[in-house]
Amino acid sequence: MRILLTGTSGQLGHALLSHLPATANVYAPQRAELDLSSAMQLRQCIADFKPELIINPAAYTAVDLAESEEDKAHAINALAPAIMAEEARKLGAGLIHYSTDYVFAGDKTDAEGNWLPYVESDATAPLNLYGWTKLAGEQAIIASGCQHLILRTSWVYSNFGKNFFLTMLKLARERDQLRVVNDQWGTPNSANWLAAATCEILTQLRQCTDTDAWWQQIGGVYHLSAAGATNWFDFATAIIELADQQNKLGKFAPQISGIPASEYPVPARRPHNSLLNTEKLQAAFGLSIPDWHIPLDACMKSVQVPASAPLYSTTQAQGQAK
Repeated sequence: MRILLTGTSGQLGHALLSHLPATANVYAPQRAELDLSSAMQLRQCIADFKPELIINPAAYTAVDLAESEEDKAHAINALAPAIMAEEARKLGAGLIHYSTDYVFAGDKTDAEGNWLPYVESDATAPLNLYGWTKLAGEQAIIASGCQHLILRTSWVYSNFGKNFFLTMLKLARERDQLRVVNDQWGTPNSANWLAAATCEILTQLRQCTDTDAWWQQIGGVYHLSAAGATNWFDFATAIIELADQQNKLGKFAPQISGIPASEYPVPARRPHNSLLNTEKLQAAFGLSIPDWHIPLDACMKSVQVPASAPLYSTTQAQGQAK
């Protein structure tokens, strides 16, 4: 299978590159080779390689900066997927595209006011420009009529690139106290697990004798997410506790306190509820969905210990104090 993979300088693209089967013919152009904001470059790249499948984890993900760089965000998040979909349809190729929980308003609750996970058919209503551009990309793909899977996910992290997980580790090594938002809820998703789950879906596609029928029956929008719910404060606490247990802080663990989002103003509004229901995905592909703590533990084990300081966990320090 000839696969065009974008965005390998990002977390998910980087993880996908290492998970895609060795038997596939994967072309993964770097940013210097393929500028996704250039329609001409993108069309030429697809025309030259003639992929059977395009996998597009690439995105403009600077949520706050998008508020002042709307044209750039729209070019990468909306126009580029539209072009990929158009060219894929011409070639009879498939397109796997990743989207986000930010297409929703984040206010879905039950009668008692408890957060409810969003299903794929729920009404979209982004709160920020990043969300609107990602939604526009989804809509363009669907309108193109190409064979596609749109996989919405949330709170992506890994041991590569820039993300909340690595930021918390860095701050925990530098500071004695941290303040983290505690009223925005969702599910953390390891890029490594997302890549592995995607490759399970690809295996099903590759084993199918009638791929056109597979796309017709299976294609559409799905929510791809680990199980469970948490908030940023509890996620940060879990990260630091794991790091401390595995002696990866180089110092005593900092104290963490929770704050409402209103105390941490940012240019782009965030949804309070980013939970995604994965029942449709499980029914279609039979995937096993882990609790979010399990991929987090695996990710932490892959983190390199900083060489700057001797390692003392909180437990060890308490023992020494006695």
